[in-house]
Formats: sequence, C-alpha cells, structure tokens
Amino acid sequence: CFYNETVGFFYNNSRKELTTYWRTKDVLVVALGLTVSVIVLLTNLLVITAIIINRRFHYPIYYLLGNLAAADLFAGIAYMFLMFHTGPRTAELSLKTWFIRQSLLDTSLTASVVNLLAIAVERHQTVFTMQLHSKMSNQRVMILIFCIWVTALLLGLIPSYGWHCLCALDKCSSMAPLYSRSYLTFWAVSNLVIFLIMVVVYTHIFIYVKRKMTRMSKHTSFHPRYKETMISLVKTVTIILSAFVICWTPGQVVLLLDGLGCKSCNVLAVEKYVLLLAEINSLINAIVYSYRDNEMRSTFRRILC
Repeated sequence: CFYNETVGFFYNNSRKELTTYWRTKDVLVVALGLTVSVIVLLTNLLVITAIIINRRFHYPIYYLLGNLAAADLFAGIAYMFLMFHTGPRTAELSLKTWFIRQSLLDTSLTASVVNLLAIAVERHQTVFTMQLHSKMSNQRVMILIFCIWVTALLLGLIPSYGWHCLCALDKCSSMAPLYSRSYLTFWAVSNLVIFLIMVVVYTHIFIYVKRKMTRMSKHTSFHPRYKETMISLVKTVTIILSAFVICWTPGQVVLLLDGLGCKSCNVLAVEKYVLLLAEINSLINAIVYSYRDNEMRSTFRRILC
C-alpha cells in the first residue's frame, strides 16, 4: 500500500494534471464556485430561519424542507472548502485532508439527493390522500431525518475507511485519483436509482393532478382556489423534475463513465463544470421549494426587513 505517498503521486498515476501555478481557468472556476457557495449559504440559511421562527411551518413537510436546506447549506460549505483547497493547493494537501475534502462533498450531495427523495414520497402521500400536510408524527420525521444523514455519512466516509485505491493503483479513478473506480460506479448508480425513483414518483403525481384537473373542469362546483392549488402543484413538480434532471444527470453520467474506466471519454475536461452544476441545484432547491410558498415569501420579507 502507498499510505506514505503524496497526493501528487496518485495524480501522476491517474494522469490527472496537477498544476503548480494559478491559471486563468483555475481563477475563474474558484471565483464562480465561491460566488455560488455564498449564495447557497445565504439562501438556505434564510429558509432554515423562516421554518424555525414561523409556527405555521412546524409540520412534517417543512421539517423535511428545513433538512433539505441544511443539506444544501452543508453542500455550500463543502464546496467552499473545495474551492479553498483546489488548483495549485491540491498538491500541498495530505492524504487525510484530500479524503476530508472529497467526503464532505459526497456526504452533502448524497444528503441533498436522499432528502429530495423523502420529500417526493411525502408529497406523493399527501396528494393522493387529498391532504395539505402529512399525518406523519414528529418522532417519525426526526427518525427519517436521522436515517437520511446516516445514509449520507456512510456513503461519504466509505472511501476513507477502505474503499480507495491506495493499495491497488490500477483501480484508481481519473477524476478522484485516490478513489477506486468501483466506488464511483456504486455511488453514481445509487444516485441514478434514486433519480429514477423520483422520476416515477413525480410522474405519478403529475398524471394524477392532470386527471384531477380534467375532472374538475367538468364540475363547476369545485372551489376556484382548489383548482389554483392544483395548477400550482403541477408547475412546481415540473420545475423540480426539470431542475433535477438538468443539474444532476451530467455529473452522474460523467462519474459512471469514469467508474467504468472509459478510455475514450474525456471526463477530466468537464468534471469541474458538472460538479458546479450539481452545486447550483442546492440553490435551485431553496428557490423552488420555498419561494413558491406564499407564507414562506412573507416570512422572508419579515426577516429581511
């Protein structure tokens, strides 16, 4: 095993470029990354504060939204940590610090994705039972949130505790030169499975709402506000699904190609951009799940003003 080697040794082994000076591209990536991170931190802090101070948000769905904001807040911190330890600074990292850098990213992004799945299932339950809020107890919500973070931590910390390539250089990844390609494949496939489940759940919600609206259009006895709520739900579901597909699919595909050892795929050319795109989803989450809520918007105004 090569536990005493430097980060540069593994980068050379994977043939990933390790610069010793700041290039224009590096400066632009860091500047853009830090800007996105700051915005992600501020917006998600605003969401968490709003949920804490407004008692009308003390329901299961809002607890899950608050946990999503916490996961995205953590993602912003992890991405900011990456920006301060990238470019020429990568060569100066110890193996432990490099693993911490990657584990923070993996844990935060996994927590965000799993939380999105939990919200999708909760929305599916409430829509099909014609309820505004889930009947799930606060205790069950807390257990669910705990399970989300345990899952995220396990997936994020596994490489640091053995699923790496420090003892098998031929299995090292190109994008993450200390990670085993098999781990990247596992992580990408796991997220893609969650993604497919989300697509099925939201598609089911979308079809149900569309059918409900068609039936409602034939009966004038329904309250107009109920119809507006249904239309708003369709719009929200469409935005959520579209944002998730756009932000996450490229990164998962690139990770999977690297994990499968695709030689002709130039994954290193796009890795920083697909990671930034996934990070932007943490910003979109705060906007979509919160700004479309009238009560949330009024709470934001109270906090800011």
